[in-house]
Amino acid sequence: MILPKSNPIVLAAALIGLGTCVLSAAQPSTLPTVTVTDSDEVIAHDVLSGPYNQPEWTEHRIFGTTRVYIQQEPGEIGFEQWWRPRTFNDGPPSHRFIEELEIGLPNRFQLDLYYKWLNKESKTYTDEVAVELRWALADWGVIPFNPTLYLEYAFVNNQHGGDVIEAKLLLGDNIGKNWQWGLNFIFESEVSQALTKKVAVAGGLNYSFSPRLAAGIEAQWAHETVAGGRADPEIQFQVGPSMQYRLSKTTHLDLVCLFGCTKESPQTESYLIFGWDFGGSEAAVPSSGGKNPKGVRNVNPTSSDSPDRYTPVAGRQL
Repeated sequence: MILPKSNPIVLAAALIGLGTCVLSAAQPSTLPTVTVTDSDEVIAHDVLSGPYNQPEWTEHRIFGTTRVYIQQEPGEIGFEQWWRPRTFNDGPPSHRFIEELEIGLPNRFQLDLYYKWLNKESKTYTDEVAVELRWALADWGVIPFNPTLYLEYAFVNNQHGGDVIEAKLLLGDNIGKNWQWGLNFIFESEVSQALTKKVAVAGGLNYSFSPRLAAGIEAQWAHETVAGGRADPEIQFQVGPSMQYRLSKTTHLDLVCLFGCTKESPQTESYLIFGWDFGGSEAAVPSSGGKNPKGVRNVNPTSSDSPDRYTPVAGRQL
């Protein structure tokens, strides 16, 4: 048999290609880290994200009565519109509306600005303007229950009361994979007029049915007195169901309906809250070993770059 004459250039190229394939097969293969940044994706509640490694549920107000940790990352802004109707056993209903602007600051600080107005007995008027500052003591999971300090000063319409200083200790965490809880200890003091003082506790427990839907129960208890009547406190206790629906990755709708359990409590008090987050560094991709911006998660299951985190429920390090 006579073989056809080979082209030396073609033969050399074939040999180079064969050698490359052999060398590639000999090299151990590793899967690259995949970063998911789909802007339309609603992230699961338990996914850690942002510069403080906090779970996604803390970045969108999941409780109407109870605050947990920091909602906004540095440079991010959130807006919330509140409607709080109340009904009473011995009087007409009232409707409080609140516009809230949340501003994320560095080092686990957040600044909130409120404008509150009230409709009662067919009259509508400005109720108060308030400034709030909160500070988380550490990144999420470093200190048990993730304590956060909260201070608010309210400039109240002097026809309806004196200015108010309010301080809170905010606590919260996960329970397992799908449960979340929050607890607030509150002290409030009026600086003029009736000199009202209030001590209160508010809390909530939620279960995440899906990345979009969570539901649970909330309650609040308050002990309130005025100057000259400290021995005759007004006691309120309310409890009821709550839910949150994530309309999109950056918007949420909260609904709470509380029922009064004491004679001083409102008959019912409801919260309807629409929230929208914008700004921040959502499009950024973290470097190796860095923390994830909001909505960005590392899906490489073999990655060992994550720092140890304290988990009080499981009692172990992750």
